[in-house]
Amino acid sequence: MLINSESQCSQFVANDGCKIRELLHPKNDPIELAFSLAIAEIGPGGSTHPHRLAQAEVYYIIAGVGVIHIGEEAQTVCVGDAVFIPPNDMQWFHNTGLDALKFVAIVTPPWRGEDDERVD
Repeated sequence: MLINSESQCSQFVANDGCKIRELLHPKNDPIELAFSLAIAEIGPGGSTHPHRLAQAEVYYIIAGVGVIHIGEEAQTVCVGDAVFIPPNDMQWFHNTGLDALKFVAIVTPPWRGEDDERVD
């Protein structure tokens, strides 16, 4: 059995600028998994850098409110919303709320830093 707790996972800043805690990732855990699972956080008023991933992503919002930009589209999202981000689409997130914007990030195949390209 494998159980990882968010509070016990090391936090790091991803290439896009948001804080990440990897809950499940085959590079960290003794498991074979076709995806990675992380909790991401953006502080009040903060934004990620425009970037694109080689992998598909799903975000599930667990706290806060913000605007997600994918390609030429932008949409307000809040707690309970799930967002699909196709591979290689430019994306960025802006926290429009007064509290931290937190979301579950599922990436398939698993997230790799070298596949995360910042677009400045």
